[in-house]
Amino acid sequence: MEFRRINGLPPYVFTIIDNLKLEARRAGTDVIDLGFGNPDLPSPSVAVEKLAEAARNPRNHRYSSSKGIPKLRRAVTDLYQRRFGVSLDPDLEVVTTIGAKEGLSHLMWVLVGPGDTALVPSPSYPIHIYAPLFAGADIRQIRLTGPAPSGEGRPGPDRPGGTGLRPDPAGAPDPGDEFFGALVEAWEDTWPKPRVIVLSFPHNPTTACVDYSFMERLVAFAREHEVVLVHDFAYADIGFDGYRPPSILQVPGAKEVAVEIYSMTKSFSMAGWRVAFVVGNPDMVQALTKLKSYLDYGTFQPIQIATIVAMNEASDYPREVNRCYEARRNALCDGLRRIGWEVVPPRGTMFVWAPIPEPYREMGSLDFAKMLVREAEVATSPGVGFGPGGDGHVRFALIENEQRTGQAVRNLRRALTKLG
Repeated sequence: MEFRRINGLPPYVFTIIDNLKLEARRAGTDVIDLGFGNPDLPSPSVAVEKLAEAARNPRNHRYSSSKGIPKLRRAVTDLYQRRFGVSLDPDLEVVTTIGAKEGLSHLMWVLVGPGDTALVPSPSYPIHIYAPLFAGADIRQIRLTGPAPSGEGRPGPDRPGGTGLRPDPAGAPDPGDEFFGALVEAWEDTWPKPRVIVLSFPHNPTTACVDYSFMERLVAFAREHEVVLVHDFAYADIGFDGYRPPSILQVPGAKEVAVEIYSMTKSFSMAGWRVAFVVGNPDMVQALTKLKSYLDYGTFQPIQIATIVAMNEASDYPREVNRCYEARRNALCDGLRRIGWEVVPPRGTMFVWAPIPEPYREMGSLDFAKMLVREAEVATSPGVGFGPGGDGHVRFALIENEQRTGQAVRNLRRALTKLG
């Protein structure tokens, strides 16, 4: 039987590593899993308590609203006003989605179709690449360079790695120039002209970060060329060393050309709850709202009610989450540096994007990640799973406490004998 929409999908390489990990665990090996970016931190206790209370009320067992109940949409507009100084209309510029992946995928259905083209960074989180393809569009991948080693210590105001896509010496051009130039070149070389540019900063997997001025340039480009910007803001609240990720909607005029996806997954550690929002341009939001009215009845209402409580009564929780990830980042990056594996500490996300050490680089990321499971009992994500642009790297997820992270580093020291 032919399954046309999925026939062209390559094997999901992450399952190869996952199967190796499960095999080893069944054999009694304690594999430390730093591969899958599945937050281990608990959700806010006030949200959990409210969920239990709301679930006992039979009125909440009925169908809900596919666009999200009014108080939930109002709560996210209040969050955007507090956090980013951005005003949103809860009726026209907000729709609730069943997680960010669902929101992005169905958004592509209303934005592109056969014959259209989308620009997507490479490497990228897989759904950013495949959501336009599922909608029947073609994609053009733009090379994205993440942080690269330069100097000692963590990045700071006068050091590399903080506000741009790659570290550059003091006085160098804006570090976003390279990516922006590649985007412009891709635009000029593509026909028909792309309808959508899919972006996500802080970026998964490369951890690349941008500043407000970069967002300004993107919005100006989009307005001039009449192209739509879709910004997946999954790591909106995960920034280190004083870095605060900017919302694209902070740029004046951004709502003319852009929507943003804000998720409860990382900021509030509510991964399994599946709550996110598409906010911004009212025409795009209403188009997605119309499509979703045919597809679903929204997230289980007690979850929506508990999410309101999380945003309103646990508004400081993202700071606690952020502090935890920063401590784990420090433990992992300092440990890797001590064993001779040079990485740049990220300024955002819950990941470390690590270039494969030179003695092992010819293996490629999949075989190297396999070796780490077998020899070091540590699971990572092979960079090739994020597109061909990622094959020289592996991604570590900061999903284990500092003690387990330290054990992972000791295991790596033992296994990576060529690092000396």
